[in-house]
Amino acid sequence: MRLFALFPLAIALSACTPANPATSTPPQASEVAPAAASADAALDAQALAAAHWRLTAAVDAAGRRIDALFPAPDASLQLDFSDDRISVRGGCNQMSGAYTLVGGRFEVGTLAQTKKFCGGDALMAADEAIGARLSGAGTLAPGDGDTLVLTTAGGDRLTFTGEPTAATRHGDAGERVFLEVAPQRVPCPHAMIADYRCLHVRELDFDAAGLRQDEGEWRFLYQEIEGYTHTPGVRSVLRLDRFEVPDPPADGSSVAYVLDMVVESETVAP
Repeated sequence: MRLFALFPLAIALSACTPANPATSTPPQASEVAPAAASADAALDAQALAAAHWRLTAAVDAAGRRIDALFPAPDASLQLDFSDDRISVRGGCNQMSGAYTLVGGRFEVGTLAQTKKFCGGDALMAADEAIGARLSGAGTLAPGDGDTLVLTTAGGDRLTFTGEPTAATRHGDAGERVFLEVAPQRVPCPHAMIADYRCLHVRELDFDAAGLRQDEGEWRFLYQEIEGYTHTPGVRSVLRLDRFEVPDPPADGSSVAYVLDMVVESETVAP
């Protein structure tokens, strides 16, 4: 079943420098390729927010692959949409800005980005390449299967493949929580697995200004956190979405944790 058929059930998820400088007057609608969206597969904010959109193909007007948009074999640029804003990750820095979609006409305002420095030039080049193609106006339309096609005013054609968000899969927006993860897994009793080692975590509370207010007791976390890979010796603070799991299996958890972002991390000496 296509993602675009699911969007009525989806729930939209609730220090920077310009990533794309102000451009000249955006091209008129007549100068941009017409949208390919059909009446029964129209895009709207809910449909866009229902998935993570990973870049899977990109060609210029002459049909040549745009290599700068693919910084590494195991990394891909990703678009996420929420509350009339678009965010981009997968390059060196995370980028975000406002967007509008009217019919098939798609416009992105000035993007802001974090100030992280990456060792490889390819990741930083990917930021520049995607920022340039999102600036100004273009068209956005459903493609084949669960794909989204962005066509720029210059004729570049970027294809993104949708993967349902955790909120779409679980049927609600979840609860935002923060967990501190200790640098080492610890032995924990397990009824079915001998010598099992759990993540050691505690819940943290932050105020509106982002200052830590309180911290819970350390406890065992028997399950893994979706989207997070623990590195031995690294302490992390994670921003997560927590979901209730209806009818979990007998050996499963009644909650699921999905990584939203790594707030901080540090290597801790043994």
